[in-house]
Amino acid sequence: MPNPYGAQNYVRTQVESASPMELVVLLYDGAVRTADAAHEAMISGNIPGRRTALNKLMAIIAELQNTLDVTRGGRVAEELDGLYTYMLSRLLKAITEQDAKPIDEVRRLLATLADGWREAARTPAVQEVRP
Repeated sequence: MPNPYGAQNYVRTQVESASPMELVVLLYDGAVRTADAAHEAMISGNIPGRRTALNKLMAIIAELQNTLDVTRGGRVAEELDGLYTYMLSRLLKAITEQDAKPIDEVRRLLATLADGWREAARTPAVQEVRP
C-alpha cells in the first residue's frame, strides 16, 4: 500500500524549496492537471468529480489573479488579469452549459502560460520577477 505521507512530504518540500517563479509554474501545472480532470469528469458525467475539479481550477486561477502585482508587473500583469478573468468566465460557461469545450480552451491557455513561465523560471535574470 502506498504511503500517502511520503507523497505529501515530497510536495511540501518541493513547494517550500521553490523560488517564486517556480511556485507560479507549480500552480500552472496543477491548473493544467485539474483542467484535465474537469474535462474528463464533464465528459463522463461524473458530477461530483466535475464540481470538485472545476472548483479547484477556479480557485487556482483566482489565486494566480490575486497574486498579480500590477505596479511592478505593468502591462503584462494587466494582460494576465484580463486573461484570468476571461478563463473564469469560460469555466462558468462550461458549468452553465454543461459543455467541455470551454474547459479545453482554458486548459490550452494555461498550458501555454505554463510553458512561458517555465522558460522564464530557467532564466536567472528573471528569477526576481513576480507575475
